[in-house]
Amino acid sequence: MFRILVDADAAPVKQEVFRVALRYGIKVILVANSPINIPEEDWLESVVVSGQFDAADDWIVKHVQKNDIVVTGDIPLAARCLKKGARVLDYRGLIFTENSIGNMLATRDLMAHLRNIGINTSGPKVFAKKDRSRFLQSLDTIIQSIRNGK
Repeated sequence: MFRILVDADAAPVKQEVFRVALRYGIKVILVANSPINIPEEDWLESVVVSGQFDAADDWIVKHVQKNDIVVTGDIPLAARCLKKGARVLDYRGLIFTENSIGNMLATRDLMAHLRNIGINTSGPKVFAKKDRSRFLQSLDTIIQSIRNGK
């Protein structure tokens, strides 16, 4: 049975993940650098990692399995999880795929380079209600796809 692993430090969609996981009976693992208050449920686990900068990412990659769902806003983490056969989506409902991740990594690197040389780039848009709705729709789509063997 697949699980949902959440890169949880800055995840604005934890409650949405909980609702969907409870409805479908899916185990959720929240991975963070500091403790997170969560309900005490058998299907819900919190993992606190410490140490180096990418400790949460490394834990997720080490433990993710084929068809697990990873929720993250971190594009390099998404790429690493896709290589292990996981399904990945960001907090706004964007589903990462093998076909799209290369361009996303390149764009991320380009924007970082522009910021490093002093060009002011705009940050992400404010997280809105429509983002939550799109996230829920995408999560449901992925779950149905896995259940249908696609």
